[in-house]
Amino acid sequence: MNSGVTRLSISLRSAEFPVWNTCDGPDISPELRIRGLRSEMRSIAIFALNPFEPGCSFTTWIIWNLPAIPLIPEGIPPEGVVTKPVPAVQGTNDYGTIGWRGPCPPRGEIHRYLFKVYGLDGLLDLPAGALKQDLIDAMRGHVLGFGETAATCSR
Repeated sequence: MNSGVTRLSISLRSAEFPVWNTCDGPDISPELRIRGLRSEMRSIAIFALNPFEPGCSFTTWIIWNLPAIPLIPEGIPPEGVVTKPVPAVQGTNDYGTIGWRGPCPPRGEIHRYLFKVYGLDGLLDLPAGALKQDLIDAMRGHVLGFGETAATCSR
């Protein structure tokens, strides 16, 4: 039995989103680096949240069943079941779409986006398009590692 959750170290390319990860560019998903993965971790799940939107945890990306690898590449296509650049399953974000939805704060505002990354003990049996609460429920009892990071976007 696992007595605790391992702390994962998560980093993005920079503290501010490059334009290509935002609505002012091609809006592709960002690259994430993960340190601290253990061999028991079989998959990764990620939530990206914008706490500045109504609801305090407006989810802009939900993805799971990523391989437990130290580099999640950018440019994961907005499809439910993904095979390239890495295998994964994506859920419905709070915009009502599947896949990454990049930062797009109102002009003159700076928003901070949080990335919560979980190392899990296996793959989750959850269909593409599932919602945030579905993923939270499916992860219960399977979390072996956790880490988070943030980036800002201004327009």
